[in-house]
Amino acid sequence: METQMRKARHHHYSKVSYRPIEAAIRWSDLMRFESRILHVIGDKPIPDRQDFPRWPMLCLNTERIFDAIRNGDLSFGKNGITSNDPMLFDDPDLTVRHVDLKLWMSHFYPDQKPAFLFDVVERQLQPAISVRSLQTLLADREALSVQLAEHEQSLATMQAKYESVCEELEHKRDPSREVAPRSETTYLNIVGGLLTLLLGKSPGGRPYSSFETTDSVISALLAHYEGRPGISERTLWAKFSAARRHLDASDRRR
Repeated sequence: METQMRKARHHHYSKVSYRPIEAAIRWSDLMRFESRILHVIGDKPIPDRQDFPRWPMLCLNTERIFDAIRNGDLSFGKNGITSNDPMLFDDPDLTVRHVDLKLWMSHFYPDQKPAFLFDVVERQLQPAISVRSLQTLLADREALSVQLAEHEQSLATMQAKYESVCEELEHKRDPSREVAPRSETTYLNIVGGLLTLLLGKSPGGRPYSSFETTDSVISALLAHYEGRPGISERTLWAKFSAARRHLDASDRRR
Protein backbone atom coordinates (compact mmCIF):
# COMPACT_ATOMS: atom_id res chain seq x y z
CA MET A 1 0.00 0.00 0.00
CA GLU A 2 2.79 2.42 0.90
CA THR A 3 4.58 1.66 -2.37
CA GLN A 4 1.40 2.29 -4.36
CA MET A 5 0.87 5.60 -2.57
CA ARG A 6 4.47 6.61 -3.32
CA LYS A 7 4.06 5.71 -7.01
CA ALA A 8 0.82 7.67 -7.20
CA ARG A 9 2.44 10.70 -5.54
CA HIS A 10 5.36 10.70 -7.96
CA HIS A 11 2.98 10.25 -10.88
CA HIS A 12 1.08 13.29 -9.59
CA TYR A 13 4.31 15.31 -9.79
CA SER A 14 4.64 14.57 -13.51
CA LYS A 15 3.42 17.12 -16.06
CA VAL A 16 3.31 17.40 -19.83
CA SER A 17 5.82 20.25 -19.68
CA TYR A 18 7.86 22.06 -17.04
CA ARG A 19 9.54 25.36 -16.43
CA PRO A 20 13.25 24.61 -15.86
CA ILE A 21 12.95 25.43 -12.16
CA GLU A 22 9.96 23.08 -11.82
CA ALA A 23 11.93 20.27 -13.44
CA ALA A 24 14.94 21.02 -11.22
CA ILE A 25 12.75 20.91 -8.08
CA ARG A 26 11.47 17.46 -9.05
CA TRP A 27 14.95 16.29 -10.09
CA SER A 28 16.30 17.39 -6.69
CA ASP A 29 13.41 15.66 -4.86
CA LEU A 30 12.23 18.93 -3.29
CA MET A 31 8.56 18.86 -4.25
CA ARG A 32 7.41 19.40 -0.67
CA PHE A 33 9.19 22.77 -0.77
CA GLU A 34 8.06 23.79 -4.27
CA SER A 35 5.78 26.66 -3.28
CA ARG A 36 8.45 28.10 -0.98
CA ILE A 37 11.15 27.83 -3.66
CA LEU A 38 9.00 29.46 -6.34
CA HIS A 39 8.10 32.28 -3.95
CA VAL A 40 11.75 33.00 -3.11
CA ILE A 41 13.12 33.07 -6.67
CA GLY A 42 10.21 34.97 -8.19
CA ASP A 43 10.87 35.59 -11.90
CA LYS A 44 14.55 34.61 -11.76
CA PRO A 45 15.18 31.73 -14.21
CA ILE A 46 17.96 30.27 -12.04
CA PRO A 47 18.14 30.56 -8.22
CA ASP A 48 21.22 32.14 -6.72
CA ARG A 49 23.37 29.78 -4.69
CA GLN A 50 22.82 31.85 -1.56
CA ASP A 51 19.04 31.53 -1.95
CA PHE A 52 19.04 27.89 -0.86
CA PRO A 53 22.39 27.00 0.74
CA ARG A 54 20.91 23.78 2.12
CA TRP A 55 19.98 22.57 -1.36
CA PRO A 56 23.01 23.07 -3.64
CA MET A 57 21.69 20.47 -6.10
CA LEU A 58 18.66 22.65 -6.87
CA CYS A 59 20.83 25.40 -8.35
CA LEU A 60 23.12 22.88 -10.10
CA ASN A 61 20.26 20.96 -11.70
CA THR A 62 18.63 24.18 -12.91
CA GLU A 63 21.94 25.26 -14.45
CA ARG A 64 22.29 21.85 -16.12
CA ILE A 65 18.90 22.22 -17.77
CA PHE A 66 19.61 25.76 -19.01
CA ASP A 67 23.04 24.67 -20.22
CA ALA A 68 21.40 21.93 -22.30
CA ILE A 69 18.84 24.41 -23.68
CA ARG A 70 21.44 26.99 -24.68
CA ASN A 71 23.69 24.39 -26.31
CA GLY A 72 20.93 22.75 -28.34
CA ASP A 73 20.91 19.48 -26.41
CA LEU A 74 17.37 19.93 -25.05
CA SER A 75 14.38 21.14 -27.04
CA PHE A 76 12.39 23.98 -25.47
CA GLY A 77 9.54 26.32 -26.17
CA LYS A 78 6.89 28.41 -24.46
CA ASN A 79 3.87 27.19 -22.53
CA GLY A 80 4.46 23.63 -23.73
CA ILE A 81 4.83 24.52 -27.44
CA THR A 82 8.28 23.65 -28.80
CA SER A 83 9.95 26.34 -30.90
CA ASN A 84 13.65 26.36 -29.92
CA ASP A 85 13.60 30.14 -30.25
CA PRO A 86 16.72 31.69 -28.60
CA MET A 87 14.61 34.76 -27.77
CA LEU A 88 12.94 32.63 -25.08
CA PHE A 89 16.12 32.08 -23.06
CA ASP A 90 15.10 34.74 -20.51
CA ASP A 91 11.34 34.28 -20.85
CA PRO A 92 9.73 33.22 -17.53
CA ASP A 93 7.30 31.07 -19.52
CA LEU A 94 10.08 28.99 -21.14
CA THR A 95 9.21 25.29 -20.85
CA VAL A 96 10.60 21.87 -21.74
CA ARG A 97 8.37 18.93 -22.58
CA HIS A 98 8.31 15.84 -20.38
CA VAL A 99 9.25 13.51 -23.24
CA ASP A 100 12.18 15.71 -24.34
CA LEU A 101 13.46 16.06 -20.78
CA LYS A 102 13.34 12.29 -20.27
CA LEU A 103 15.19 11.62 -23.53
CA TRP A 104 17.86 14.22 -22.69
CA MET A 105 18.42 12.86 -19.19
CA SER A 106 18.64 9.27 -20.45
CA HIS A 107 21.40 10.31 -22.83
CA PHE A 108 23.44 12.77 -20.75
CA TYR A 109 22.71 11.57 -17.20
CA PRO A 110 21.99 7.81 -17.52
CA ASP A 111 22.68 7.29 -13.82
CA GLN A 112 19.99 9.83 -12.88
CA LYS A 113 16.44 8.45 -12.92
CA PRO A 114 14.15 10.79 -10.94
CA ALA A 115 10.74 9.34 -10.18
CA PHE A 116 8.77 12.08 -11.95
CA LEU A 117 10.32 11.02 -15.29
CA PHE A 118 10.97 7.26 -14.89
CA ASP A 119 8.70 4.56 -13.55
CA VAL A 120 9.77 1.88 -11.08
CA VAL A 121 10.87 -0.61 -13.74
CA GLU A 122 12.93 1.99 -15.62
CA ARG A 123 14.69 3.07 -12.42
CA GLN A 124 15.72 -0.52 -11.71
CA LEU A 125 17.31 -1.00 -15.13
CA GLN A 126 21.06 -0.46 -15.38
CA PRO A 127 22.34 2.24 -17.78
CA ALA A 128 23.23 0.90 -21.19
CA ILE A 129 26.84 -0.18 -21.69
CA SER A 130 28.59 1.73 -24.44
CA VAL A 131 30.28 -0.06 -27.32
CA ARG A 132 33.66 1.17 -26.11
CA SER A 133 33.03 -0.15 -22.60
CA LEU A 134 31.91 -3.48 -24.02
CA GLN A 135 35.05 -3.73 -26.14
CA THR A 136 37.19 -2.99 -23.10
CA LEU A 137 35.40 -5.68 -21.09
CA LEU A 138 35.87 -8.22 -23.90
CA ALA A 139 39.58 -7.36 -24.17
CA ASP A 140 40.00 -7.78 -20.42
CA ARG A 141 38.18 -11.09 -20.57
CA GLU A 142 40.45 -12.33 -23.36
CA ALA A 143 43.56 -11.30 -21.43
CA LEU A 144 42.29 -13.11 -18.33
CA SER A 145 41.57 -16.22 -20.41
CA VAL A 146 45.15 -16.23 -21.69
CA GLN A 147 46.51 -15.80 -18.15
CA LEU A 148 44.27 -18.59 -16.89
CA ALA A 149 45.49 -20.95 -19.63
CA GLU A 150 49.10 -20.12 -18.72
CA HIS A 151 48.46 -20.78 -15.04
CA GLU A 152 46.70 -24.06 -15.80
CA GLN A 153 49.68 -25.15 -17.91
CA SER A 154 52.09 -24.18 -15.13
CA LEU A 155 49.97 -26.05 -12.61
CA ALA A 156 49.94 -29.18 -14.80
CA THR A 157 53.72 -28.99 -15.11
CA MET A 158 54.15 -28.60 -11.37
CA GLN A 159 51.76 -31.46 -10.67
CA ALA A 160 53.78 -33.68 -13.00
CA LYS A 161 56.99 -32.67 -11.23
CA TYR A 162 55.35 -33.33 -7.89
CA GLU A 163 54.35 -36.83 -8.93
CA SER A 164 57.84 -37.46 -10.29
CA VAL A 165 59.47 -36.29 -7.08
CA CYS A 166 57.10 -38.41 -5.01
CA GLU A 167 57.91 -41.48 -7.07
CA GLU A 168 61.63 -40.77 -6.81
CA LEU A 169 61.39 -40.37 -3.06
CA GLU A 170 59.40 -43.55 -2.79
CA HIS A 171 62.03 -45.53 -4.73
CA LYS A 172 64.83 -44.10 -2.64
CA ARG A 173 63.05 -44.52 0.68
CA ASP A 174 64.81 -46.85 3.04
CA PRO A 175 62.55 -47.88 5.91
CA SER A 176 65.61 -48.70 8.04
CA ARG A 177 66.75 -45.12 8.26
CA GLU A 178 65.26 -41.67 8.49
CA VAL A 179 65.32 -39.15 5.65
CA ALA A 180 68.37 -36.90 5.80
CA PRO A 181 67.61 -33.38 7.13
CA ARG A 182 68.45 -31.74 3.81
CA SER A 183 66.24 -34.15 1.89
CA GLU A 184 63.47 -33.65 4.42
CA THR A 185 63.70 -29.87 3.95
CA THR A 186 63.51 -30.26 0.18
CA TYR A 187 60.58 -32.62 0.49
CA LEU A 188 58.66 -30.31 2.82
CA ASN A 189 59.36 -27.25 0.62
CA ILE A 190 58.03 -29.04 -2.46
CA VAL A 191 54.94 -30.47 -0.76
CA GLY A 192 54.15 -27.21 1.04
CA GLY A 193 54.69 -25.11 -2.08
CA LEU A 194 52.50 -27.34 -4.23
CA LEU A 195 49.76 -27.41 -1.62
CA THR A 196 49.83 -23.62 -1.31
CA LEU A 197 49.64 -23.28 -5.09
CA LEU A 198 46.78 -25.77 -5.43
CA LEU A 199 44.74 -23.83 -2.86
CA GLY A 200 45.92 -20.36 -3.91
CA LYS A 201 44.67 -17.64 -6.22
CA SER A 202 46.25 -15.50 -8.92
CA PRO A 203 46.87 -11.77 -8.30
CA GLY A 204 43.61 -11.19 -10.17
CA GLY A 205 41.69 -13.35 -7.70
CA ARG A 206 41.23 -16.44 -9.90
CA PRO A 207 41.83 -19.83 -8.23
CA TYR A 208 44.83 -21.74 -9.62
CA SER A 209 42.91 -25.00 -9.34
CA SER A 210 39.48 -26.37 -8.55
CA PHE A 211 40.62 -27.38 -5.07
CA GLU A 212 39.28 -25.14 -2.31
CA THR A 213 40.45 -26.91 0.86
CA THR A 214 43.17 -29.29 2.03
CA ASP A 215 40.44 -31.87 2.61
CA SER A 216 39.46 -31.71 -1.08
CA VAL A 217 43.10 -32.30 -2.13
CA ILE A 218 43.36 -35.31 0.18
CA SER A 219 40.07 -36.70 -1.09
CA ALA A 220 41.30 -36.46 -4.68
CA LEU A 221 44.60 -38.16 -3.85
CA LEU A 222 42.78 -40.98 -2.07
CA ALA A 223 40.40 -41.36 -5.00
CA HIS A 224 43.30 -41.84 -7.44
CA TYR A 225 46.12 -43.39 -5.40
CA GLU A 226 44.67 -44.98 -2.27
CA GLY A 227 46.55 -48.12 -1.32
CA ARG A 228 49.94 -46.92 -2.42
CA PRO A 229 52.62 -46.44 0.25
CA GLY A 230 52.08 -43.16 2.08
CA ILE A 231 48.69 -42.47 0.49
CA SER A 232 46.38 -42.63 3.47
CA GLU A 233 44.22 -39.96 5.02
CA ARG A 234 46.15 -39.93 8.28
CA THR A 235 49.57 -39.79 6.59
CA LEU A 236 48.52 -37.09 4.13
CA TRP A 237 47.13 -34.86 6.86
CA ALA A 238 50.32 -35.30 8.87
CA LYS A 239 52.63 -34.59 5.93
CA PHE A 240 50.64 -31.62 4.69
CA SER A 241 50.51 -30.11 8.17
CA ALA A 242 54.26 -30.59 8.57
CA ALA A 243 54.90 -28.98 5.19
CA ARG A 244 52.76 -25.96 6.06
CA ARG A 245 54.51 -25.52 9.41
CA HIS A 246 57.88 -25.77 7.69
CA LEU A 247 57.03 -23.08 5.14
CA ASP A 248 55.57 -20.81 7.80
CA ALA A 249 58.70 -21.18 9.89
CA SER A 250 60.90 -20.46 6.85
CA ASP A 251 58.89 -17.31 6.06
CA ARG A 252 59.29 -16.06 9.65
CA ARG A 253 63.05 -16.55 9.52
CA ARG A 254 63.38 -14.37 6.42
